[in-house]
Amino acid sequence: MPGRLLNLGSGGVAAVLAAEVLPGEVVGVEILLPKVLVPLRARARVRHHDKLHCGMEFVGLSAEQKAAIRRWTEQTKAERDIEAREQLAAEAEKSSTGGRWGGSLPAARMRRSRWVFFLVLAAILSAVLFWRWNRGWEELESGLQKNQTNEQPQANVSADVMEKLVTHRVDPDYPAAARPANLRGVIVLDVVVGRDGSVVNVKALNGPEILGQAAVDALRWWRFEPYRVDGKPVIVETTVAVEFRP
Repeated sequence: MPGRLLNLGSGGVAAVLAAEVLPGEVVGVEILLPKVLVPLRARARVRHHDKLHCGMEFVGLSAEQKAAIRRWTEQTKAERDIEAREQLAAEAEKSSTGGRWGGSLPAARMRRSRWVFFLVLAAILSAVLFWRWNRGWEELESGLQKNQTNEQPQANVSADVMEKLVTHRVDPDYPAAARPANLRGVIVLDVVVGRDGSVVNVKALNGPEILGQAAVDALRWWRFEPYRVDGKPVIVETTVAVEFRP
């Protein structure tokens, strides 16, 4: 699955992926670093995934791979430091050159105006390029969400039947904000399961909103075996009950 790199270190990687992965899964990653001819290939365990944003921890990274990551990060930092020093030197040189012109104020102002103009132009171009690049990812994310929300249930299945088809379960965390009120109870959720067994839509039917949201956040990560009618997987609607205790 393609993706774009957000951050990289010897311990792990943060990225935006064009598909969903499950927390706890171990996946293979291939990272193409600028100015590095050989791609970095490693195994990583998914620690976090939310709206295509993913955090992964490297598993079994070799000493050579760790050294390569450190060299790349140090080189990147050094290049940024050099660029910053060159920019400061250029500004200092322009200032000193203005003094040798015998204090020609109109000429100095003109040079400063040109410099400001080029900076503003560069900032506008950078903003446009970033907007177009980011818009492409937003369209990809919204397209995935739209494909999911357009699916309509084809059958209603009892909770007991769907319970036997659960392949991946995520228990909800008790919200810290609910502890002062000592909130507890059973939250019933209306769940729509897609043909592939993923949760397409989920909403709480009862209980305090804070507990309902915690239950919804957990149920989104559940996975089921596809429910089949006449041997074909179909979209189904069911209910799931989640109990909360402080």
